[in-house]
Amino acid sequence: MKKFVLPAFLLAALLSSSAQRAKAQAPVVTVKDKITANTTWTNKNVYLLDGFVRVADGATLTIEPGTVIKGKKDTQGTLIVEQGGKLLADGTASQPIVFTSNSEKGKRARGDWGGVILLGRAPQNISGTTAVIEGGVNGVFGGTVANDNSGILRYVRIEFPGVAFQPDNEINGLTLGGVGSGTIIDHVQVSYSGDDSYEWFGGSVNAKHLVAFRGLDDDFDSDNGFSGKVQYAVSLRDPEVADISGSNSFESDNDKNGSANSPKTSAVFSNVSSFLPASTSLNSDYKRAMHIRRNSALSVFNSVFTGWPTGLLLDGTPSEANATSGELQIKNTVLASAKANFAAASGSAYDVAGFFNAATRNNQLTTTDALGLNADNFSLTAPKFLPQAASLLQAGADFTDAKISGEFFDKVAFRGAFGAEDWTAGWTNFDPQNTDYANGITTASRKKSDQLAGLSVYPNPAAGQASVAFVLRRGATAAVRVLDVTGREVAQLSQPTKLTAGAHELRLPSLKAGVYVATVATEETTQAVRFVVTQ
Repeated sequence: MKKFVLPAFLLAALLSSSAQRAKAQAPVVTVKDKITANTTWTNKNVYLLDGFVRVADGATLTIEPGTVIKGKKDTQGTLIVEQGGKLLADGTASQPIVFTSNSEKGKRARGDWGGVILLGRAPQNISGTTAVIEGGVNGVFGGTVANDNSGILRYVRIEFPGVAFQPDNEINGLTLGGVGSGTIIDHVQVSYSGDDSYEWFGGSVNAKHLVAFRGLDDDFDSDNGFSGKVQYAVSLRDPEVADISGSNSFESDNDKNGSANSPKTSAVFSNVSSFLPASTSLNSDYKRAMHIRRNSALSVFNSVFTGWPTGLLLDGTPSEANATSGELQIKNTVLASAKANFAAASGSAYDVAGFFNAATRNNQLTTTDALGLNADNFSLTAPKFLPQAASLLQAGADFTDAKISGEFFDKVAFRGAFGAEDWTAGWTNFDPQNTDYANGITTASRKKSDQLAGLSVYPNPAAGQASVAFVLRRGATAAVRVLDVTGREVAQLSQPTKLTAGAHELRLPSLKAGVYVATVATEETTQAVRFVVTQ
């Protein structure tokens, strides 16, 4: 057989040409004004929103998986889907759709552009005038069509949005006004919002798998009769950054006046994890995990909130009455590491603690460590949210209450947003500041891995000798470490070593009494398990 060898200069030229093609920037298509006919945006281009771009009544905007859309800063680029319009932004786990800043990497900031606004014809409770969405975009919302369909948002990221048009009149990361239950919202991440990450104004839309990451104001804000259902939502905050108006994880009103207008805000959330990392420099503008006020009847089930200065504030007589009547419920929920678990409005004698403690399986914990979270749960660039196998969050959920017994809610055993599956894997991005979007097509930031299974420490609790056991479905270079509850390494059971597929077991060293975390790290994944040593 003859061998053919390319001359060095030709090989170098080919490699250079290939590299240039790989780095070539996608064409930028600037979009202005109103979309009045069915339109498709392809992942071969990058789209720049110049000002308020509207999808008109009767028009459908289809966005291909992997497409990048940027907002122009000086014109407050915003995408607004008007009543009767549809947005079909149906990404995939491997090719999410990304709305992001037009600034170059390393120079992006909250409020670099407006955000995404969906406006539907589902009921809301603003009476006497036409309901106009906040944010200065002059968009109307609301009606009588509970199952109204504004389209699909699935595997979508919204990064660096949130413009303050006027005080108390801001564009949020994702704003939903009168959006109906015919709309699909699933696997959406809002990161670095300059106002709320998500805000619902009325409507009946349901959602699953929401991520609120390092927002400025509230994570999940519900107003004006929002009656939808949400399952699996996680928020992770930057402890040093909060809004001067006071940042909460949940903020909920019936309306701004606390009226009895119908429909009443009665949204139901289940399996929420709200994480505010402990910090000596915690911003003083952080306020409450849940601020339920102004006649809201919001309900929360099977959830966990940790690190917030106040756990639950029931604010005002109408919301207190909703709690007493059972319209407002909080069950199977954990408050951890709050300076004060409960608060009522100034001058109120309402027993908020009594309300919380009378409910089913609610817990109050003094420390975050008692939750048994992953050692990297609070990382602000690469969080790992799966709780340890022995975490109390792995059990305790209940779906017998009529508010959550229907078909929408998955009947899982765990509390919080995560059990044994990390549904954020692959499509999310926790470091969008340093992501290059110039080539247009986005791909998953990391692949979901099933390489490691069955991680456990036995016996647990351990009074003497104990072992770490796990199974590798594929051979891997693995490192096994033991950390104390502060994250300090106390033992390394193995240096990074190539291990074969199959079961593995390593003996733990002698440890002082206390709580520890054993971690196994491979090139594909990292998992951790909490264990206790009693002597």
